[in-house]
Amino acid sequence: MSSSPNRLLGVIFGAVYLLVGLLGFAVTGGVGFLATKGGLLLGIFMVNPFHNVAHLLIGAVLLIGGLISVRAAKTVNIIIGAAYLLLGIVGFFLVGTSLNVLALNTFDHFLHLVSAILLLGVGFAADRATRGVATA
Repeated sequence: MSSSPNRLLGVIFGAVYLLVGLLGFAVTGGVGFLATKGGLLLGIFMVNPFHNVAHLLIGAVLLIGGLISVRAAKTVNIIIGAAYLLLGIVGFFLVGTSLNVLALNTFDHFLHLVSAILLLGVGFAADRATRGVATA
């Protein structure tokens, strides 16, 4: 696994997002599941219970992909990276509207964009020699 940047990134990001999802519940007591305003995780990232669940699911997918194989990790990194890129951009337009069901704020948008750049960058650039080969 350590020889594959995609697997390593998937496992690390997966573990971090699982931890963030769990920690988010500590700051969202009394916050509605789809509330447009939430608690502040680490004092800057706004989350609500739905956002926490999303972090748990994304973390699990990244971790599992990273543990399965290079191809799985690469695929998951690219898909999650693309989703985060979209969310990072669209999120700027959701703040202050009833469509902000993830209780996003500006810090969330930039974190999603950074995550997208890392996931897409490693997903597309690393492990090129493994194309078409199912490696463990």
